[in-house]
This record gives sequence, C-alpha cells and structure tokens, in this order.
Amino acid sequence: MTTQTTQAPPDLPLDMIIFGGGGDLSARKLLPALYMAHQHCNLPANTRILAIGRKNWTRDEYLAFMEEHSKPFVEPKALEPASWDKFLSLFEYVRIDVDSAADYARLAEASRPGVRRVFYLATAPALFTTICDNLAAVGLVDEHSRVVLEKPLGHDLASAQAINNSVGQHFAETQIYRIDHYLGKETVQNLMVLRFGNAIFGPLWQAPYIKSVQITVAENVGVGSRAGFYDETGALRDMVQNHLLQLLCIVAMEPPVSLDPDAVRDEKLKVLRSLRRMTDEDIARDTVRGQYTAGAVGGEPVKGYLQEDNVPADSRAETFVALRAHINNWRWANVPFYLRTGKRMQKKVSEIVIEFADLPFAIIPPGPRNYGNRLVIQLQPAESIQLQMLAKEPGSGLKMLPVNLNLDLEQAFTERRAEAYERLLIDVVRGRLTHFMRRDELEAAWSWVEPIIEGWKRSGDKPRNYTAGTFGPAASSALMARENNAWSEES
Repeated sequence: MTTQTTQAPPDLPLDMIIFGGGGDLSARKLLPALYMAHQHCNLPANTRILAIGRKNWTRDEYLAFMEEHSKPFVEPKALEPASWDKFLSLFEYVRIDVDSAADYARLAEASRPGVRRVFYLATAPALFTTICDNLAAVGLVDEHSRVVLEKPLGHDLASAQAINNSVGQHFAETQIYRIDHYLGKETVQNLMVLRFGNAIFGPLWQAPYIKSVQITVAENVGVGSRAGFYDETGALRDMVQNHLLQLLCIVAMEPPVSLDPDAVRDEKLKVLRSLRRMTDEDIARDTVRGQYTAGAVGGEPVKGYLQEDNVPADSRAETFVALRAHINNWRWANVPFYLRTGKRMQKKVSEIVIEFADLPFAIIPPGPRNYGNRLVIQLQPAESIQLQMLAKEPGSGLKMLPVNLNLDLEQAFTERRAEAYERLLIDVVRGRLTHFMRRDELEAAWSWVEPIIEGWKRSGDKPRNYTAGTFGPAASSALMARENNAWSEES
C-alpha cells in the first residue's frame, strides 16, 4: 500500500484524469462542475483535464461531444464564451480500453511529471480494480495521487470489501475519496452548523424530546436509460445504502471533538454500528418494497416499470423502499427513523423531518388535525429550513394553527452557492476528506443493509405495486400509522 508521507503543495499543477470521460455522468455532472470550478478560480494554475474513453475520438471530436452534451447542463447565466473556450483548452482526450494493460502506456506518456494526479473513476465499479492495478503498473500512482470512486461501491458487503482491498493496495486510505453527492449539498453541510452551532437545539436533539425522524428522497423520474443497471440493483442498494444512511448519520451523530475528517467520520461510524440489525420478523413488519405501475406524473402519462425498456417481464426489483430503523444508544432509544425513497413518485423532493414529541399535558384543546412541532430540512427542489410551531388563529377562542419560521437559504444568502459535485470536486483538489465516506463507514452500511436484502430473498414476496405519480404503496402509510405517525405530505 502506498503511504501518503507528505501533502502536496496547494499550488502543485493538477492533472484531473477522468475515466468514463465520454459517459453520461461526466457529461451531465462532472464536466459542468469542473467548468464552474474553473470559472471561479478554484482549480490550481496549470491544470489539465484528461478525458479517458474507449471511443477512437480525436481531441476535436471530444470537444464537440462536450459542446453537445455538457454545455447544455451549465447554468446559462454562468456560461461565458471566453471562459468556456479557455476551459476547453484544458482538455486532452486519451483513448484507452481500460481492460488492456498496454493502453495505459499512452496515459503515462500524456500525463506530466511533478503534478498532482486525481483519478476520477466514473465507470462501473467492476472496473475499479483493473484501472487501479494498471495505473500503478505504469508508475502513475504516487504519494500525491488521489482517486475518486463513484457509487455504488459493490453489490454487497463482500464485493465492497474486495474493491476496498484492491484499491487499497495502491492508494492509502487518505488518498481515497468515496463520493456521495448528497454530502456536497449545501443544506446537508448546513445541518452540521444547525445542530452544533445553535445552543437551542442541543438539549432537544434526543429522546424523549423527539418523537420520530423522517428522511425522504423521492424522484418523479423513472429508470430511463439506467434500467439494465437498476434492475440488478434496486432502490435499497442504489439509494438507502448510501444517500439515506449518510443523511441519517448526520442527523443522529454525536458532536465530534473537532471538524477533522476522521473525528467527524468516527461519529458517523458509531451511528452505523448502532443501527439495530433486522431479523426476518423485523423485515416483514418494518420494511415495504414497491414497484411502480403505469400512471401519470405532472399530468403526463407514464408507463410502469415492467414496461420500461430492458426490464424483464417478471422483474422483482424494487423501485420504492420505506423502512423503520432504530438506533441502539441512549440518545435515540425508542425513536423510530423512517427512511423512504422511490422513483415515479408524485413529486421530486428530498427532506428531513424532525418530529418533536407531544406535550406531556395539553391545556389547550387540539384542533381538527393533530399538528405538532416539526423541523423540516428540505434539500431539493429548493433548499430551506422550516421550524413549524403552533400559534393562535386570529379571532375568538384559542384555536391553534401551525406557522412556519422559514429560513430560505437562497434568499438569506445572496452569494453564489456551488452545486454539490462542484463543491466535492474542489474538496478533492484541496485534500479535504470530511464529506467523503471512509472504508469502515461503507462496510458498516453494507453490514446493516445486506440482511434486509437476504431477508427479502428468503420471503419470496414480490414488491407491492404503486401507481406512478403517487407517494408509494399504501403499506408505506400503514407503516407510519401503527405508531400514530404520518409522512409529512399526509399530515
């Protein structure tokens, strides 16, 4: 294993080397994010970007690809012709068949000596081992190198461990950046400040003052061109194992001793290790799998999952998951964490809802609906934080209605807010690991998710159908109702 003995000087020239440079992720996310970083002077001087792909393109043909497939994803008001042309001048294209060891000699010739190399592996995880082995074989991995690994890292615990072992033969843990773009979102990072920078929340952020926590990541799109991948993966692996569990960790973690990357990640690891493992009985009672059928989203008819291209007619892949989790520690004893994610749902929304406990004794009669105090942290489509409180409705009597103390982050702060991938790419360049998963975090998450996957296999149950354009199967609402809870849109 390579040991990172010294930190590269911050002004060391950068070779950003993107495997999968002609892929969809690069076109829609990485290249626009790099453009924004370039435009705002967040890339080192003398940066070059080497796009790696199998296609026998010339450099001009690759730049034409960027014009057609990446430029439309750049925020229009940020797109300046001179800046875009200068950005294009940073690029080289290197044709490599990643399975061919001989091809890596071309990359060794193209890469400059005395630079920091950041290898971004925007490829299938099955290729990570081959790529890292071949990079090391041609001498491109040194103490200043960094590697970025896209999710999903593995299909189960064993495959995740195999990838970690293989990559770890060539890169130290401090050189490995396991990226989860949710950790780059402004509101997710702001959650740390909300929790640990405000004294008013400290005493209340625990049982028995919190009744429940909801974490929802709902998408209104279907599987689209990812059907082949998605049918082998499903929503639990694709979303819960990484995005939702990372959000849960930030909500539930203890205050770290500092903002040092390992101090933060140590506390997140404790949460993952404290998650109560599910038995078959728990899985049957506390998890709901769903698969969308034909319906309408945004007023437009859409087909069901089984009618999507490249989906087997008898597929049992889940496109929706809702589950109840428990954390076995003093802070969160008996507080249910409800996690929910799905495709073709009524609307696109990602939010965290902290439901505070009911009053022990109410002297004011409740209204027709059981409103309570809630902290709603919305990640998308807009980023905001709302604290729901009760106030007297104007007029006679003491009828209560909810009102929101609303922090609209886009209005509160007028300066530009970087998009998640841009922010994380800058972190990689600057060597900041706080918002990336450590190996033991990843493996602890798989250790908790894997028994659920195996339990579903043993039960043989099919996913429950739900109509596209809804918020999932009725069983998801029943999961909440058993404990007198309700999803945020239902209450």
